[in-house]
Amino acid sequence: MARGGTTSYALRRMRANRKADAEHWNERRRNCAHALLNRHWIAKEEDPDLFYAIRDQYTELRDWFAEFTGFSLILTRTMAKLDKAPVVAEPWMGFPEFREPRDYALFAYSLWFLESKTELDQFVLTDIVEQVSEQLVTSGLAMDWENYQHRLSMVRALKKLRQLGVLRHIDGEETDWAHDNRSKNVLYECSPSARYVLRHFPKELKAYDRLDEFNEQVVYPETIDGELRRRRHRIYRRLLLEPAVADRAWSSDELYYVQTQRRTLADQMQFMFGLEGSRYREGLFFFYPELSGECGLFPTAAGISDLVLLFAGELRRRLGSRDWYVTEQGTVELTQTDVESLLYQLKLKYNEYWSKEHRGMSLPELAAVMTAHMAEWSLGRWTEASDGGARFIVSAVVSRWSADYSWDDGEDGMT
Repeated sequence: MARGGTTSYALRRMRANRKADAEHWNERRRNCAHALLNRHWIAKEEDPDLFYAIRDQYTELRDWFAEFTGFSLILTRTMAKLDKAPVVAEPWMGFPEFREPRDYALFAYSLWFLESKTELDQFVLTDIVEQVSEQLVTSGLAMDWENYQHRLSMVRALKKLRQLGVLRHIDGEETDWAHDNRSKNVLYECSPSARYVLRHFPKELKAYDRLDEFNEQVVYPETIDGELRRRRHRIYRRLLLEPAVADRAWSSDELYYVQTQRRTLADQMQFMFGLEGSRYREGLFFFYPELSGECGLFPTAAGISDLVLLFAGELRRRLGSRDWYVTEQGTVELTQTDVESLLYQLKLKYNEYWSKEHRGMSLPELAAVMTAHMAEWSLGRWTEASDGGARFIVSAVVSRWSADYSWDDGEDGMT
């Protein structure tokens, strides 16, 4: 057959088509994995295309999550859910709408009430209050429904259940009941996802002796293989559910795994999520290559992220002055005064481009807001120094960013 003949062209077309199909399949699988990891669940009624994509790739997704994280993939006729839990609980992982621990308790007790209901069962708010109150009494607890703040906690819990699609609102408003719990009521309907909201524990709750045991997703045998499996699951879970995990945050055994299995970790995270791993002196960090996605990404759309980027650029420009230097771990240690000094320079340069809220803040207030945002994304942390003062440790990964305001055709923006 002559080179470049008809048959050769057909073979090239077949290979190209197979490659395109493989790329499409990989992208589809990653979209499913990201959605499962970052959403509470995927309801067929709300996103049928994604639901059916997960169903088509159920076996591959189930096996990967079971092998590397210990998470269980639940698939029903109406929804798909990845039963997941963090190894280390952080404040930002909670519901921002909740203000009191009591809100979470009533949220969980309301789910207990819903587990006894079937799909499309109807009931009123006072039914929930009555049964939850009885259950609390049997546990030696009590709610004072005459207390307005207690009623508001129930309102926040029920509104969150509505937002999640667990409760279907038929008639009435929770806020009306909060103001008048004697004559006002709310009519609800139960959704089929109610029994899948709370985590499924591998053992009875009474079998746990310590609080940290609740972090385990599966029961591990007391063998070498069982310990290796537990370690692998903990590492992948932290890498997937936390913005960044520095070497100092791992135990010695976990750090050994991260350092010796770095290539496998990077390959698996790339395969299932398209994440790109980079090794810094401070640790192994993963980045999402696109500007947006299912997961929360830094920088966020909030103006405080812009301030962090400006802060990173200013810090890089001024390294080497005022005893600022990069440590062996790649971090930079700053005092409160150092942070405020950098922010003062930024305020002089860019104040007119900031939001009204940030323009009106004092330097200590601005420093508190910015460092809290950085801590939330594992980009920095406050620590006590040997002299008794506080130091803000800027992560090595911050050196990845630098920003300034630029002008293009008369418009300003962040670059």
